[in-house]
Amino acid sequence: MKLFSNGLKKSTVFALVLSFVLTYGFCFASAAEDVDYAITNPYANVNWEAVEQYKADLHCHTTASDGNDTLVESVERHYELGFDILAITDHGTIDYNWTDGHVDPDIKIALSIKDGEIKPVVALEAQGTAANGNSYVLADADNGDTYYSQTTADGMALQAMMRVPFGNEHNAASFNNAHVNSWFVDWGDGMLAGTSDYVTALSGIMEAGGVSVINHPGEYSNARDEIYTADAYNRSNVSYNYTVDKYENLLLDYPNCIGIDINSKGDSRTRFDRKLWDMMLTDLIPQGRTVYAIATSDAHNLDIVDSGYTLHLLEDLNNEAFRANLENGEFFAASKYVGNADELSRYAAFLAESDDAAAVAFGAELKEIADRIYAENAEGDEGTGNKFRANNEIAAPFVSSISVDDAEDTITVHCDNAMLITWVSDGKVIATGNSIDLDDYSGELGNYVRAEVLNEGGILYTQAFVLDYEGVTQGDFNNHFFDFGTGIGKLIQLILELITSLPFFDILWDTLFAK
Repeated sequence: MKLFSNGLKKSTVFALVLSFVLTYGFCFASAAEDVDYAITNPYANVNWEAVEQYKADLHCHTTASDGNDTLVESVERHYELGFDILAITDHGTIDYNWTDGHVDPDIKIALSIKDGEIKPVVALEAQGTAANGNSYVLADADNGDTYYSQTTADGMALQAMMRVPFGNEHNAASFNNAHVNSWFVDWGDGMLAGTSDYVTALSGIMEAGGVSVINHPGEYSNARDEIYTADAYNRSNVSYNYTVDKYENLLLDYPNCIGIDINSKGDSRTRFDRKLWDMMLTDLIPQGRTVYAIATSDAHNLDIVDSGYTLHLLEDLNNEAFRANLENGEFFAASKYVGNADELSRYAAFLAESDDAAAVAFGAELKEIADRIYAENAEGDEGTGNKFRANNEIAAPFVSSISVDDAEDTITVHCDNAMLITWVSDGKVIATGNSIDLDDYSGELGNYVRAEVLNEGGILYTQAFVLDYEGVTQGDFNNHFFDFGTGIGKLIQLILELITSLPFFDILWDTLFAK
C-alpha cells in the first residue's frame, strides 16, 4: 500500500498537516493548560489601608528560667529595637505579669544547676527610669491588656509595647527539646518534663483554651545535623519518617496549635525547617489543615534579640485582635539570618541574573557564604557560625499589601525594597518576581504557593496560599501513626515529680532563693 496515492504530493500533505497544527494545536495546548485555580488567601480579610504592621517576639527567656538577662533588661532591649508586642516564655514558668518576678522553684533550681550559676530575678516597677535614661510606665488598659511605654527627657512619648499574657515554653526538662510555646492560658506552670512528649502539652493547652506552636523542630528531629536539604526530613530515613508523621498528626489532632517555628535565633537548628513546613503543607492541606509559620529570637541573651520576629497586620493593638490574628494566619514570619547553604546558593543564582548591580553583588556575597558552609561541613567542622546575617543598616523587606485575582489566577506581593522574591510550591521554587500567574506554571504547582522576600536587611516569609484545582496534589499523610514519645515523656515526668517532691528540694530552695 502506498501512503501517498492518487497523485497527492508529500509536500502537499506536509503543508496540510502543518496548517492543521498551527490552526488548532495551540488551541489544544491552551485548553490543556487552562486550569481553574481556587485560591485561599490567608490575608483576604486584611484591610491593607487600615492596618498597621506590629513587630512581635513570641519566644524569649529571662533569668526566671535559663535566660542570661533579667525581665527588666529583656523588656528594655525589645523596646529599644522597636518591638510592639512581646511574649516572655520562660521554661515551665508562666508570665503572669511583669511586676512580681514569678519563678517556679523546681525549674529555677534545675536550670540553675544545669547552668552552674544562680542568676537574679528582677521584675519591673509600675513606673520608673529605664537604663537609657527615659522614664517608663507599665499600665493596664480598660480591657486588661498591659502596655509598656517610655517617654524621653524632652517629654516625647514613644510607642507602646503590648505584653502577651501567660507566655510559657513547655517541657522544661526535655532532654531532646520537644518544646511547645503557649499564650493566653494559665496552664503548665511548674511542669518539668516532656521528653519526646508533645501530646501532654498540646492537649493541656487546647483543653484550657490557649494557643500554641511547635518550637524549632530541627532541634528535636536532629535535622540540624544534616549538611544538605535533600537529606533532612527524608522519608526514606525511618527516624525522619516517624518525625514528620508525628508532627503532621499533632497538628491535625490539635487545631489550636497554629503551626511551627521555621526560623529561630540564628537559624542554625532551624535551617531545614522550611522544608518540613513545605512537607506538612503538602500533606495536611488535603486533610483540611493549613500550617502557619512563625519566626522568633528564642533569646537567652540580649545580643540575639531581633534575630527572628513576626509582623502582625492589625487595625488595633490589643490581645483579642492579636489572638485572632495568630489563629487566622494574618501575619508574616521574618528573620535576619539564613543558615541553609542550599537556599543561599539558590538565591545567589537568581540574583546573579539581575540587571541591578547591587543585587548581583549581594548574590555574590550569598554564594561566598554558601561555599563556606559547604566547605566547613565537608571538613566536619559545622557550627563555626557561617550564615547570612542581615545588614542592620538596611531596612528589612516590607510588604505593603498582597493582592489576589481569582479570575486571572494571579497573586502579587507589593514590596518596594525587595531584591528578590521567590515563589515556592511543593517545596520547589517555581517562579521569581513580585507577581505569579498560576496559569504559567500548570504542572509545576502543588496544593499551595508561598512567597519569600529577600534583601540585605533580612528575609520575610508569607503564609501559604492554598490552591484547589482539578488534579491537585493529595500529599502523603499517614493516619495510622503511633506516638511512642507520649509514654516515654509521661514516665520521665513521673520520675521527676517524685524526685522534686523530696524534702531535699524544699531545703535547697530555702537555702538558695529564700528572700
